[in-house]
Amino acid sequence: MNILFIHQNFPGQFRHLAPALTKQGHEVWALTMQENIANDWNDVKVIKYKALRSSSKDIHPWLVDFETKVIRGESVYKTALKLKQNGFSPDAVISHIGWGEALFVKKVWPTTKLASYCEYYYQEEGADYNFDPEFKVNDNSDVCRLHLKNLNNDFMMKDVDAAISPTKWQADTYPKFFRNKIRVIHDGIDTKIVAPDDNIKIKISNGITLTKNNEVITFVTRNLEPTRGFHIFARALPEILVQKPNVNILIVGDTKPGYGPLPEDGSNWRDKFVAEIKQQITDSGWARVHFLGHVEYKDYLAILQISSVHVYLTYPFVLSWSLLEAMSVGCTIVASNTKPVQEVIQHNETGILIDFFNHHELAIQVCELLDKLSERKRLGANARAFVNQHFDLQSACLPAQLEWVEKLLRIN
Repeated sequence: MNILFIHQNFPGQFRHLAPALTKQGHEVWALTMQENIANDWNDVKVIKYKALRSSSKDIHPWLVDFETKVIRGESVYKTALKLKQNGFSPDAVISHIGWGEALFVKKVWPTTKLASYCEYYYQEEGADYNFDPEFKVNDNSDVCRLHLKNLNNDFMMKDVDAAISPTKWQADTYPKFFRNKIRVIHDGIDTKIVAPDDNIKIKISNGITLTKNNEVITFVTRNLEPTRGFHIFARALPEILVQKPNVNILIVGDTKPGYGPLPEDGSNWRDKFVAEIKQQITDSGWARVHFLGHVEYKDYLAILQISSVHVYLTYPFVLSWSLLEAMSVGCTIVASNTKPVQEVIQHNETGILIDFFNHHELAIQVCELLDKLSERKRLGANARAFVNQHFDLQSACLPAQLEWVEKLLRIN
């Protein structure tokens, strides 16, 4: 079969699935905006496209998001027309529903099976929107903007033949009439690579070498921002540093805009919350707090492997890969008691759950665990066993993904 993946940042969530399909004998293609990828990536033939126009300056602010997705959809549509004229006709197209790229695929190939990766459907209640009262949106009309952010999802749903979502909570954000098309299968964690290493050593920029014998607290996120609870973690630091005079704290994350805007004062969230707690921490305390920025994957993995206690906080939103990878490494995890997290962290079994907003409780739980090596080992072993059973790439997720594609190709 001819299978075409569409993802602006390919391979994205299809890193394992696309090459696996080539090994089954399928002809696999990818359409992407990603410039830094080979034209033949793991036997996947890569075709690159560019946006045909830029966003409008004076468009209604509620429509900015949808226009961006229409621009991508138009660019893919024009590229797909050229492919069709050259005789290319895929049996199936698999896209990420969120970027708008597949909006017009059925206009080019009406009989082609269309499947989508469903990451998130925006909600007015019960999810990230206005979850945090500290950053509450006070504009009553903002719910209209949020409602329109689902335009792309809504247009796509009638064309999609089958869908996939990485977690049940994320799948359940989609409307009930569409939910029966979504199969819950995670992208998968390679537990053989993402595994404990008791002999790990890492050097950080100021010359400090850390091993598993050191007390190390880790906090990892793509961008340091409220959606991933950086403000809560930062506010727990003064208490942790006083209670634990030997602990080192490794913080991974960029200062770029993430899932929300940067502070209105023009700074970034790291600097804003560091300024808030700066006077509560001594110079010797700050010497044990290490902001590592964005790190390479091998360094990120080593940071998880050396962790004594790993902190994961999030609004009710897309579940981070980093949490599952931390579990796979066997980290002892203290996490926010929010719905996406509850799907994988069972309190006192695979980790410890705390109130997202309670930085004092966070500090207490982290410090108590640092004093209980046997408890840390128990929780870490349970976390790894859970990921092995439910999220292992080779034994659980990839076989289920391949079966999902097979069923897609058989749809009449």
